Amino acid sequence: MFPLRDTITYHGAVIATIGLIFLNGLVFFYQLSLGVEFFQLFFFNFGFIPAAFFANPLGEFPTIFSSMFIHGSFAHLLGNMWFIWVFGPAVEGRLGFLRFMILYLLSGIAAAFMQGFVMPDSTVPMVGASGAVSGLLGAYLVLFPRARILTVIMPFFFFFFWLPAPLYLGYWALLQLVYGTLGMPGVAWWAHVGGFVLGLLLILYMRPRRIYKADPFWECWRDYC
Repeated sequence: MFPLRDTITYHGAVIATIGLIFLNGLVFFYQLSLGVEFFQLFFFNFGFIPAAFFANPLGEFPTIFSSMFIHGSFAHLLGNMWFIWVFGPAVEGRLGFLRFMILYLLSGIAAAFMQGFVMPDSTVPMVGASGAVSGLLGAYLVLFPRARILTVIMPFFFFFFWLPAPLYLGYWALLQLVYGTLGMPGVAWWAHVGGFVLGLLLILYMRPRRIYKADPFWECWRDYC
């Protein structure tokens, strides 16, 4: 299931959201400029490697942050940036620039630690913004429980549905947990779980009292979403 948009119609400034998309894109195109050989080397220099981190926590700590801005392919980058674009504006509208960035970065840190604790001996670099983005999804679930997510489902044909945010995000979180438990290769599933859980918890302390309405056409016209 792929999200297209939500029903939150007022966002305010989205400086952090656009800035993160721009910065991640800039880093990726810098990676491409290095050529194939150094593209892979870049992962090992700036990606988060659990085995290296636990062997030298202080020396490897910067890679927790640098790994959030590195992506393995254009599809990897596009997927993460699209989730930021769909869910980020509403969260930033509630939190403002500073608290949004704190939430994003702390979720990324939690994601790295979660993946590291589950696979402490791994020598495979963990890269990508998905752990930090997962924190935004957790925060969105708490902030906008009555919102709807326009979702495209593509088994054989294109199907579009407006799903309640708790259903969409709950299903997404369950998939990460199941795939992580099954040990599905190729994706840092536990990083997604760690970022999502921290986003859920952290937003309870960061949530402001300002209230935003969702699009009134989609069943939220009497309520605040």
